[in-house]
Amino acid sequence: MNNDQSNPLATARRLARVYGHGLEYPVVYTQGVALSGRLRLHELGGPNGGNSPVPDIEKIIQPRLTEGAEMFDDGGGTANFAGICWADELYAATGDRRYLDLLITVADRFESPSDDMPIAPPLDTDVRVEDFFFGGTVLGRAFAQTGDERYLDVLVTFLLACDTQQDDGLWWHCKESPFYWGRGNAFAAMGFAETLTYLPADHPDRSRLLASHVKHLEALKRFQDESGMWRQVVDRPDSYLEHSATSMIGYTIARGLRLDWLGDAWSEVAERAWNGIAQRIGPGCELEHVCVGTGPQPDIAAYLERPYSDGLDDRGGSMALWFAVEMARLGKS
Repeated sequence: MNNDQSNPLATARRLARVYGHGLEYPVVYTQGVALSGRLRLHELGGPNGGNSPVPDIEKIIQPRLTEGAEMFDDGGGTANFAGICWADELYAATGDRRYLDLLITVADRFESPSDDMPIAPPLDTDVRVEDFFFGGTVLGRAFAQTGDERYLDVLVTFLLACDTQQDDGLWWHCKESPFYWGRGNAFAAMGFAETLTYLPADHPDRSRLLASHVKHLEALKRFQDESGMWRQVVDRPDSYLEHSATSMIGYTIARGLRLDWLGDAWSEVAERAWNGIAQRIGPGCELEHVCVGTGPQPDIAAYLERPYSDGLDDRGGSMALWFAVEMARLGKS
């Protein structure tokens, strides 16, 4: 691996030249994360980080903010709502209230829970682990920007009601699909990381959520391949090494290290994950083995046989960019 490949900041700059330059309709997280990544990279680079991406990103987003424009289609769900994860960062960069209002409008689509319905729409009562991240990234930001504890209540009540973490620490994809899908476990890890990022230190449920999160990461650590990668099915050595899951789990660990809820012993795990994905980013930011979009599957064979993409891929590229920036932030801290 050459120095450019192994350097997170240099790799992030390469990735940002390719990913985060579009926002299609309907909006979805795969492009939203990359837009956020470009903003984070510029903030990290400071005055020597190159030209600001803000004017370009505003130009990309404007068609979705004009009167009568649509952000989501009629079937829009949590994966779409998480596609505005850049809104708070763009508000901070510009002071334009429209971006904050957009974040709040989307967060308000999440209904309040009740004793009879702790998992409220649009969150899936089948406990799909994707929702851990999709809900966490919207509701956590909304709480951070407004201080309105309703958003935290929706998020924390949901996570505490999720009962598909197994005794070994891993999460099922959902109740319908009780299998250890790689990106599914990565979504779970990221969802807890997003929640813990915004959850106040004195929140009464923080210790419980953190314990569940660390139990999960400890389980994932046992299945990290010697290459640093995680697999399409976490506990199956006959399953392919998967890029997006590794970026997402690596990001989660780097975030925990930087914000001090994980100890220094986790640094080696994060570094191995970084080296694994960096070696699988080509000169034009092509990626190796990114699992295609995957809903609940009927059996383990379907996960093992699930196709993957080799080449440019928004899903994998966006998460690789977030991971690269988080590793660079960790290095600076």
